Amino acid sequence: MVIRTLIPDCYSIAALDFDRRLFDSLIPLPDGTSYNAYIIKGSHKTALIDTVDPTKELDLVSDLVRLGIDSIDYVIINHAEQDHAGSLPMVLELFPSSRVVTNEKCKDLLLHHFDLEEDRFILIKDRETISLGNKTLEFIVAPWVHWPETMLTYLREDRVLFSCDLFGTHYACSDLFINDEKISYIAAKRYYAEIMMPFRSSIKGHMEKIGELAIEIIAPSHGPVYNNPEFILNAYHDWISDSVKNEVVIPYVSMHGSTRKMVEHLTRALIERGITVKPFDMTVTDTGILAMSLVDAATIIIATPTVLFGPHPQIIYATYLANMLHPKVKFASVVGSYGWGGKTIDVLKSMMTHLKPDLLEPVLVRGLPGEACIKDLDRLADEIAQKHKDIGLLPA
Repeated sequence: MVIRTLIPDCYSIAALDFDRRLFDSLIPLPDGTSYNAYIIKGSHKTALIDTVDPTKELDLVSDLVRLGIDSIDYVIINHAEQDHAGSLPMVLELFPSSRVVTNEKCKDLLLHHFDLEEDRFILIKDRETISLGNKTLEFIVAPWVHWPETMLTYLREDRVLFSCDLFGTHYACSDLFINDEKISYIAAKRYYAEIMMPFRSSIKGHMEKIGELAIEIIAPSHGPVYNNPEFILNAYHDWISDSVKNEVVIPYVSMHGSTRKMVEHLTRALIERGITVKPFDMTVTDTGILAMSLVDAATIIIATPTVLFGPHPQIIYATYLANMLHPKVKFASVVGSYGWGGKTIDVLKSMMTHLKPDLLEPVLVRGLPGEACIKDLDRLADEIAQKHKDIGLLPA
């Protein structure tokens, strides 16, 4: 871990995990991640905001010793997930007089996840405060960002928002503050797509609360700190909005080349009509990249061969993932090839319950795509172009 001064009397003690490549046995981490905890020394009290993943708890102890921390009055737990609260039992054992400050829902989850004593808790409600003497901590309860108990902590006097997972990035970086906004934008968008996008509606309401605060620094629980808060706030306002871009995403699998030929023709046809196309071969695609592409896309086309009676398993996964992430796509369709029959269309339609797109007429061909199939793909490209015109993404 590394000790760095965020502001006077406030320190970042981030456990940098450069080598971690998978999170929750689900999310690829091309750039590792960090688990950020923060120490705030007030004139009368000391607070620790979050702990770290239990794999790094000895590093957390080492840094607290190096900082000369001999007592912690409050351990602020913004979120009960293990990468935030996993070292809490050890911290409470080392600092027996400390109290856990959190909300009621978070307390309930912590008691289910860890062996803790109920009398160690101080429960707070939305917008309540705790004084450290010359510093005041204000708590903003923000359910479903991205768990039901999440909250944010605001250091009033210094205008620092400790935003928990919100605005975070899975990005192990040796810099405390962001020094390359282009790189950070990609990491933040990937993180949003994989973790926050399903809760877009909830985040909209919480962004209004955040907009009432004077913020000079945003310190998330993963990734570097924002000393230009407008950068990430503006990005989130764009991502959570209802606006989409003139883009079509095509996750596909092709077993014997027929579906690939259809995807290649449809891609060309869409490009010719002035539409940005992003095809992804799901046998080799990083699912995080697919998730990022869905943040802005107006249309998704699922392209699959029929395996036995339904879609290819990789496409079932991609469709399930897209439905689970709940992007703001407006239109969807299915293209693909089959050998003798099946229920591919019915299966995929049944998997789009959260997406609720305008479903365009699919194109399925038996065997190799011929002239009639090409005409149907051109018809689909025309329909997509018209739909994009209708909502102002292409000139009429």
